[in-house]
Amino acid sequence: MKPFRVLDPNSPELMALGLCALAVMTKAPQAGRVKTRLVPPLTPEEAAELNKCFLRDTVAAISIACRRRRAGDASKMQFEHADASHSEAATAACGIAVYTPVGAESAYTDILPADFSLLPQRGDKFGERLYLAVEDLFKCGFESVCLIDSDSPTVPAENFAEAVELLSTTEDSVVIGPSDDGGYYLIGVKKPHRHLFEQIDWSTERVLNQTMQRATEIGIEVKLLPTGYDVDDDASLRRLCSELLANTTSADIAPYTRKFLASFVERKKL
Repeated sequence: MKPFRVLDPNSPELMALGLCALAVMTKAPQAGRVKTRLVPPLTPEEAAELNKCFLRDTVAAISIACRRRRAGDASKMQFEHADASHSEAATAACGIAVYTPVGAESAYTDILPADFSLLPQRGDKFGERLYLAVEDLFKCGFESVCLIDSDSPTVPAENFAEAVELLSTTEDSVVIGPSDDGGYYLIGVKKPHRHLFEQIDWSTERVLNQTMQRATEIGIEVKLLPTGYDVDDDASLRRLCSELLANTTSADIAPYTRKFLASFVERKKL
């Protein structure tokens, strides 16, 4: 498999023009460095493998959303007249992994689809990393940017496609996918608004409300996606097992995670 394209914000990409970046924030899935709040009940190695499954499911959903957007645009082009309405057609999207640490690119070889690109994370504090990812993606030439967490494997492709659609309008706005713990699994913007990531009590139930307040302060509309949930502790892991293994969710939701968790249940690990 050939190496992934690593984007350089100092060299804008022609491939990015007119596109929405569906960018998942990710840390290289190394044992002892990811999903540490799930140890126990998992071992560090198991937690890293589960993190890989989360990421595979998330990027698979992103890829589906990108294909649906492109197919939808092509369909519109067949039926619309060649006039100014073409400029209002929904924006297409592409998948990006915003990763850390630099030097860990090979960790994504068997995780990301071949058409994904990589972008190194910058910054120290969490909010700074989010904002700098947004800034760098706009510098690369993207028309809009969605940052997506890698802790919500059950978010369906439809949610990502809807975010792209909501950002395709001309007016400035912020799109948020709320998590039921008071945070969010996605934030999408049309401009790099630093204030959206400032004065936020990260990793608390106040993140969503504070982010919406920041949007109000700078006068931009907030558009909400359907609610999802993060899996970052024992309680949410058990909820995930219950939902995925009880045949109450569609089989195309989180198939990698579903298969992985089934093996634990079979061995009575969870």
